[in-house]
Amino acid sequence: MKNWDPHTSHYRTIQTTRQHFLALSPPAILALSFLMLILTGSVLLLLPMATTAPLTLLQALFTATSAVTVTGLVVVDTGSHFTLFGQLVIAALIQAGGLGFMTFAVIAAVSLGAKIGLGQQMAAQEAMGQTSLARVVQTAKAVLLYSLVIESIGFLLLTLTWWSELGLATASYHAFFYTISAFNNAGFALSADSLMPYAGSVAVNGIITALFIIGGIGFAVLIDLRSNSRHLRLSTNTRMVLWATLWINLIAFFVIWLLEYGNPATLASLSLADQALAAWFQAVTPRTAGFNTLPTDELTQATTVFTLLLMFIGGGSLSTASGIKVGTFVILLMATYAFLRRRQQVTLMKRTVPPALVMKALALTVVSMMLTFLAIFTLTVMEDADFLDIAFEAVSALSTVGLSRGLTGELSAAGQTVLIVLMIAGRLGPLTLAYFLATPKQKKVKYPESRFQVG
Repeated sequence: MKNWDPHTSHYRTIQTTRQHFLALSPPAILALSFLMLILTGSVLLLLPMATTAPLTLLQALFTATSAVTVTGLVVVDTGSHFTLFGQLVIAALIQAGGLGFMTFAVIAAVSLGAKIGLGQQMAAQEAMGQTSLARVVQTAKAVLLYSLVIESIGFLLLTLTWWSELGLATASYHAFFYTISAFNNAGFALSADSLMPYAGSVAVNGIITALFIIGGIGFAVLIDLRSNSRHLRLSTNTRMVLWATLWINLIAFFVIWLLEYGNPATLASLSLADQALAAWFQAVTPRTAGFNTLPTDELTQATTVFTLLLMFIGGGSLSTASGIKVGTFVILLMATYAFLRRRQQVTLMKRTVPPALVMKALALTVVSMMLTFLAIFTLTVMEDADFLDIAFEAVSALSTVGLSRGLTGELSAAGQTVLIVLMIAGRLGPLTLAYFLATPKQKKVKYPESRFQVG
């Protein structure tokens, strides 16, 4: 019998565990990676040096989940309940979750000169939405570079904006935290009233909205804009996302301004210029940014319902935003239009949309709607709260928006657990979550067609 070497045995155990991990499906690797990041963040937030008052395990888990999924829903005030260390932990979790755990993994592997295995490439491909494995590393580098450049500009501008009001040290720290939170569409703020004190500040409104709009249109769009500055050379996807984002934001701006114009709790007491700023901010923040300059719980019911739609749509693919995504929404609209016009093909910007892409958009939307309905139903059973408030918190969590009508902190432990599940599902993507729970198998058997009644 050969001598047993504990070091060799330990190495083989690690290798076996690593092989089993990489043998998992890409969505499973992503899910486990995010869960590990959430658990690590929860442990750090439970440290005495992270808070001014002890957190419960659920509060720490909720905060870490909200940060990693870049949601922004909170059960304790970020500015007063967490120390500088705790706030830096939250900022780090936001950055890691926003840019994507796999982006950092790919960059780290390349920096160390390591080769990326097939399993890791597939996981990164799933995270970045790339169809070519060769472009994964290139995309990861671009994501990191663009993020650092944009965040640096945002940090500098916000520091200059707040310098005279807060002093250089405080202004720099606030600029650092809000830049990370805004670009990653997280919505975490250092004050309980978010950005309401700056409802009339052109600089703050302009910088913050620019950060989360840029972060929310998607890195694929940013890369394409950088590579092909001329409009005619932009990809069809880039042009579609830019036009759709512009129109959705403009329509939302005018609708919300019209609905809130006479509301004394929101716009009625402001000057015309400040009304325009506040209406613009409220129109673009549901695209999963989560900040607010108006009291969300004081919005009219019509505005609240309209905000639910904006939150459900979300931002662009391969971005720091969530929701069903702009591309999904546009493809479903065009598919509906094609059906009503009795057209055989779905076309968008003089291009044919593949049937598989239409099915994917439909599946993603249906899964999202089912999760939303299930969450609302579960919360109405467990919680004694207004239905609209429950629906708002559920959609905000699933779309990782972070806007709240004040219900999150009042939910029971079971209710907050439901929101935790929704935030994770929303960040990983409902379709990815469904793939993780039940990986589809390709069937070679073909069945005869049949007619079914629809509509």
